Amino acid sequence: MASGKKQVQLLARQFFKLSVVNGSLSAERVAGVLEYVEKHRPANTLAVLKAYQRLVAAEFARGQAVVEHAGAVSEAVLASIAAAMTKKYSRPVSVVAKPNAALLAGLRVRVGDDTYESSVAGQLATLAASV
Repeated sequence: MASGKKQVQLLARQFFKLSVVNGSLSAERVAGVLEYVEKHRPANTLAVLKAYQRLVAAEFARGQAVVEHAGAVSEAVLASIAAAMTKKYSRPVSVVAKPNAALLAGLRVRVGDDTYESSVAGQLATLAASV
């Protein structure tokens, strides 16, 4: 059974590698992989597709900065964040703004697994944890 899981992960990683061109995820390559899977139906097709989907989603998240904000945020600020994250990660990073009134004020930026916090709610949580 363990070798089946290893085979699923190995095949998903191979498909993922085929989906990346010059360090970026290629929509055309992803479509090609999906066509191949549909046509050839590898063993454990559903498990392979789920593992592949997780890899693609994680890669996509690394190229997108989700900017949570409590109040209005200007396009200039969003462009500045995109430029800073692109420089920091040495790859193109797009920005998506997402209102979040629970922050009270300030911003929270998430890129993949990384979170950058400068909100009042985050500062209050840090203060509460230190007391």
